Amino acid sequence: MSDDNTPQTRLDTRYSSPGATATGWPEAEARIAEAELFWISTVRPDGRPHVTPLPAVWAHGALHFGTGPKERKARNLAANPHVTLTTGTNTWDKGYDLVVEGEAVRVTDEDRLRELAAAWEAKYGSFWHFEVRDGAFHHGPGHAFVFSVAPRTVFGFGKGEPFSQTRWRFT
Repeated sequence: MSDDNTPQTRLDTRYSSPGATATGWPEAEARIAEAELFWISTVRPDGRPHVTPLPAVWAHGALHFGTGPKERKARNLAANPHVTLTTGTNTWDKGYDLVVEGEAVRVTDEDRLRELAAAWEAKYGSFWHFEVRDGAFHHGPGHAFVFSVAPRTVFGFGKGEPFSQTRWRFT
């Protein structure tokens, strides 16, 4: 759950079945926290989109992900920190999809990184064990920068009757 940043919640009736209701933020937040895989969308310096899957951890009201400093994601974020992270199911008539929009901010505080490393391992298992040093996660010979994305806007898409589209805006 987020600390005290309760978003404005609105059902978009244009894209919802008659009688649909807005999904509450606590339910959406729980779905984000439980999701195992996200698709991150960034923008290349020349304006072309880049999309790739990755694991992420929800903590302190934000999604957190890691990427190697020379990976396309990191290079894109250096030029434009705006991102979209998407999770859900690949069916049209059942399940729930979530789209999180925000700005990726690098996390370098080592106490916070240790907390996030423990969260990764708790969520994904011992394969995702990271050492923390020099403001980054280290695993074997490689290292990763960690980014935090506090949501600005989140969209939720309930699929199947009733179909619904909920929007949460954060101030």
